[in-house]
Amino acid sequence: MAERPVNDAPYRLLEDVEFGDDVVVHAFANLYGCRIGAGSQIGPFVEIQRGAVVGARCKISSHSFVCSGVELEDEVFVGHAVVFTNDRYPRAVTPERALQRDGDWTLERTVVRRRASIGSGAVILCGLEIGEEAIVGAGAVVTRDVPRGAVVAGNPARALRAAAGQPAALRPVRR
Repeated sequence: MAERPVNDAPYRLLEDVEFGDDVVVHAFANLYGCRIGAGSQIGPFVEIQRGAVVGARCKISSHSFVCSGVELEDEVFVGHAVVFTNDRYPRAVTPERALQRDGDWTLERTVVRRRASIGSGAVILCGLEIGEEAIVGAGAVVTRDVPRGAVVAGNPARALRAAAGQPAALRPVRR
């Protein structure tokens, strides 16, 4: 493990991060309490929260948000301004009107499998799995699991195409 990214950039918050070798982190990124795998690139204005895991050789484009509970396996692509969520029922306060704390909500984990790609502006709701080599189209809102090799787009995201061997329901849509 490396102590720091291989590049120098101004105005970064890097606190309690486990870095693999040859990681690049651009300016204005906030990374804290997370793990970044070898050879990954983190764009400007990216936030990766405590407990998030980024695999090796991943690319996270600018303005993306990877929250606690998200795991990106190796070779995942995250486009610009992608947002992950980790709370199915977010609230600012408890029923007693006190600000919520860690114990007041349930963290929902999300896993993005190896070599998946997520297009710019996509929103990934929590508690999901995006399958190996799947593609999520730009601007999609993913509300349920995405099968291995599928291509999904829209709001809510729907299958446009599936890899060979996938169920007929995921075959290409004719337009």
